Amino acid sequence: MLEELALAEDVVAACVDAPAWPLPEHDLIAALDAAHRLQHRLAAVTLALIREVDGRGTARTRGASSTAVWLRERLRLTVPAARRLVDLATALDTGNPGIRQALADGAISLDQARVIADTVDTVNTSTDAETADRAVGLLVGWASQFDPSHLRKLGTRILDHVAPDIADAATQAALDAEARRAARDRHLTLSEQTDGRLRLTGTLDTETAGLLRAAIDPLNAPCGPDDQRSAGQRRHDALAEVCRLALRTGDLPGSGGDSAQIVVTTSYEGLSRQLSSGTLDTGLSLTPETVRRLACDATLLPAVLGGTGQALDVGRQRRLISGPLRRALVLRDRGCAFPGYDRPPRWCHAHHIHHWADGGPTSLANAVLLCGHHHRHLHHSDWTVQLGRDGHPEFVPPAWLDPEQLPRRNHYHRRT
Repeated sequence: MLEELALAEDVVAACVDAPAWPLPEHDLIAALDAAHRLQHRLAAVTLALIREVDGRGTARTRGASSTAVWLRERLRLTVPAARRLVDLATALDTGNPGIRQALADGAISLDQARVIADTVDTVNTSTDAETADRAVGLLVGWASQFDPSHLRKLGTRILDHVAPDIADAATQAALDAEARRAARDRHLTLSEQTDGRLRLTGTLDTETAGLLRAAIDPLNAPCGPDDQRSAGQRRHDALAEVCRLALRTGDLPGSGGDSAQIVVTTSYEGLSRQLSSGTLDTGLSLTPETVRRLACDATLLPAVLGGTGQALDVGRQRRLISGPLRRALVLRDRGCAFPGYDRPPRWCHAHHIHHWADGGPTSLANAVLLCGHHHRHLHHSDWTVQLGRDGHPEFVPPAWLDPEQLPRRNHYHRRT
């Protein structure tokens, strides 16, 4: 097998170096189909090898706790992805041989094979081998027309086609099996990048997916015609708002005796002069602009440090816009005060109009409610905010947007 794989690798390498642009459209599409089919057939070989590695106990003899953990290091996979490969390799080896053959023939993809294996496993609990064979044939045929998600939906009613006399009872069993698979496969991976960002990957079960959508969908809509964020950026910002709301509730479990929080360290002089970056308690750095924005609606703990950075004295919390002051601010602004926007108070930050680090007081006359998007926008744009004669906030656009720079107000909350 090793020699054959080496030859196949040489052939594929030659295809990689061959230009695609001279191909007529018909040949281009045929080449794409052939490459896709070859990918499925190689997947069948990979699964057969993984099954053999797992059966021999190779991972444990090489010091790994499981085959999935060994595959993570060997093939640079995540543990959940490696575990799914091991499970599928086992299912294809011990289950209906028609699935393995369809994958080896390039007729189905790896994800489709997983769906068919799961479906046939459920069928086997309710019927005999002959019925399971018919189910495999039907599902493989459907695989040429439907993607894995649609195929799984069709699979929930497979017995209507192959064993209609027991379909109703088996459908409930299939739903129960699907719920167990969802519970088994649920995971969330946070991969820290070198620049401090996190990459989120994972699979949510049905209930959690519904909770996430219910939480972020109301915050996911564009904030008006000037909102240039992509859909992915809006979902990112919506998730950030949900996390901020959860932190503000005070109901999260504590950590080390403190309430859940993020900690940013900076110097007072740097904060006041807008020059100093900040450092998270994870050791990662933030820009001066981000530090000043976070300081608008945060608790500050002044600390006296020795020359080596040793904490000599930590003072009390100051200037947080909270309690009665925040309630008064909510009664006045009723939500995000930026013109034309309808974010409710619970999604808003309290922004110091004249920054506290610049000598601005913590008072109703120096505060305004802003949603996360407009809080960032105000800190990073030429818009300014002030209170009008009646004590309500008004926003002055930059000259390039309005040469007369006429103040604008949010009439949405007044109207409702």
